Amino acid sequence: MFKDRDSTLYKSFLPSLIAIVIGMIISIIVMFVANPENAFRAVIQLFKGPFNTPGMKGLGNLLYYMIPLMMTGLSVGFAFKTGLFNIGASGQFIVGAFVSILIGAKFTAVPESVRWIFALLGATLIGGIWGSIVGILKAYRNVNEVITSIMLNYIGMYLVNYLIPVLGIYNRLKNNTINISTHVPKFGLDKLFPGSFASGGIFIAVIIAIILYFVIDKTTFGYELKAVGLNRFASRYAGINENRSIVFSMMIAGALSGLAGGLVYLSGIGRHISIVEVLPQEGFDGIAVSLLGANHPLGIILSSLFMAYINMGGQSIQTLGYSPELIQMMTAIILYISALSLLFKQLLGRKSKSTPIGSTNDSLKEE
Repeated sequence: MFKDRDSTLYKSFLPSLIAIVIGMIISIIVMFVANPENAFRAVIQLFKGPFNTPGMKGLGNLLYYMIPLMMTGLSVGFAFKTGLFNIGASGQFIVGAFVSILIGAKFTAVPESVRWIFALLGATLIGGIWGSIVGILKAYRNVNEVITSIMLNYIGMYLVNYLIPVLGIYNRLKNNTINISTHVPKFGLDKLFPGSFASGGIFIAVIIAIILYFVIDKTTFGYELKAVGLNRFASRYAGINENRSIVFSMMIAGALSGLAGGLVYLSGIGRHISIVEVLPQEGFDGIAVSLLGANHPLGIILSSLFMAYINMGGQSIQTLGYSPELIQMMTAIILYISALSLLFKQLLGRKSKSTPIGSTNDSLKEE
């Protein structure tokens, strides 16, 4: 039994490892073509990641960068379990971030020591509402979730851009939201990683990932979600309410992305929402993180760690003459190659299912 389980885990994560290796090789080739003189030093700094920063500061920053990657990855991965593609994590992320800042700035009647809890709950709630719209349209009108997610991304972005000045949380000089003092407690990370961006949100993110693991793999609700994802019509025949599963799946996925926005913008490092017509990159990065983690909550923890590590290494090589655009392209290569992990998984699955010639006859003879 344990051998079969280990083999299944191996086959699940092997495609992701292949995608990472291919993506890294292509990225290194691009670095040598773009700037061959500093390429060797750049590769070393790339792989050093957070260790390019002296002391514990780099590791603290690594934990901070993991938060949005992990949470949006969990959001995309959870929807995948029900056979849904949540490409709307960016819209859910930005509306969650907006509500968390609004509550942090305006709910002054609530003591500041606990206001961050209400702010995160508000971000989670609005993200869940945003995601449930996609689920309802998919379940009861069979509207493709990709289309509605993309539309809601832009609706969320423009709505936030409109409401920031209207609700009085706008800094006209900097064209972004005002400063707020509400933030998630550090839980001692500021002492362990002095001078870093480390936020207590990393604890919340990891706890949620572990909870989702048990919900998906150890509960009846998780079994129903996976059954609907494998075959919606067969699950209906088995007595599972597939419409409810679809709505709840997208609602939970949206809640996770909304909470991600709250955790990032209440991290206490002075991050603001700028009024720009650009969708947050965190939502799209979550797709790659989910694919690399094989849509498994525990795998997503590791893949978010890897992506944050590489992103920090990419930032450090700017000092060697590499432009930010090249670094973004390098990251994009890894993101796009990671999408091939599903292709590798299918190819490996076909290979394992293939039967050598003559094996059938041999088995019949044994019988």
